[in-house]
Amino acid sequence: MENREIFSAITAIPPVFVRLDGRTFHRLTESLGLEKPFDEFFHKGMVTTCISLLSESGLNPDLAFTFSDEISLWFTRLPFNGRVEKIDSVAASFAASALSLAFGGTTLLSFDARVIPATPAFALEYLAGRQGEAWRNHINAYCQQALIEEGMDSRAAAEQLRGLPAQALHEMMHERGFNLATTPAWQRRGTLVYKKRTIKEGFNPLTQETVVTERSSVVAESDLPLFTTPEGQDFLNSILG
Repeated sequence: MENREIFSAITAIPPVFVRLDGRTFHRLTESLGLEKPFDEFFHKGMVTTCISLLSESGLNPDLAFTFSDEISLWFTRLPFNGRVEKIDSVAASFAASALSLAFGGTTLLSFDARVIPATPAFALEYLAGRQGEAWRNHINAYCQQALIEEGMDSRAAAEQLRGLPAQALHEMMHERGFNLATTPAWQRRGTLVYKKRTIKEGFNPLTQETVVTERSSVVAESDLPLFTTPEGQDFLNSILG
């Protein structure tokens, strides 16, 4: 039977991104009573899931970038000898379990997953692109919610906003007395979860010597610079190594 598993032998060579997307997550808004257009409880659950993916999944990604219902994982070493089917299935199932637990374990969830071949240089481009998508998602979500609150149904609101440039969306909210630039940074620029190495000095009483050790901890950063700026590029390079 194994010779019929024709896709199970497909492998990827690191580095790669694995992008996870929530499946039919719009239903969570009603089942969990989430706030629109953004809910901090939901976002914290996504960040908690990213932390678990880095520290508990056994997949050992280097970092995770999340916004809305999306998570991008960056790998410089791959588990399962790079087998794509296994990486996708384990990453998606672990993320769904972790997020369900973050929501109290009463909600059935699923993610889809895809592997994206990359290079170290492309990693900067990819993360800047996903942060740009976070911004577009942010302004569109606020505009759509504004139209819905004014009596328009969600489908008609989405149709009215389709194809409008960012400046027009900004102006739409400005006319309603709302400045999109004042919203929380995690809504506009996403959150980066990564492994931070720190050097700690200690004292060994047996040898009477100072001991220097390196420790790694997982941190979540929501006050991110724009990845397209020199500051943002330097920040990413310091993490990507």
